[in-house]
Amino acid sequence: MSDDITIRNAQSAVHEWITKYGVRYFSELTNMAILTEEVGEVARIIARKYGDQSSKKSESDGDLADELADVLWVIICLANQTGIDLTEAFMKNIDKKTERDQLRHLKNDKLFA
Repeated sequence: MSDDITIRNAQSAVHEWITKYGVRYFSELTNMAILTEEVGEVARIIARKYGDQSSKKSESDGDLADELADVLWVIICLANQTGIDLTEAFMKNIDKKTERDQLRHLKNDKLFA
């Protein structure tokens, strides 16, 4: 697989891996629970590395890149099993944000303080 991957290619790669090694997708509900767990692992790392919380002696610093990739993996699984083209959804989302927020942040004095 190339280092340059599109969202659509990532969806295909995950599907190929699932059908070759994973037997089948976990249920949507199970994947939602897994996503919540993975986001919690990202939160723990962020809280310890960038926030005020210190690490426990028994825990490693964690690998933020790996945990973010786990989150992306599960999001792709959910998209695949629910028939969502994430490329199309993402582009629509950018358009929505642009239309709704094109001036909002520029007019937010808090961002320029």
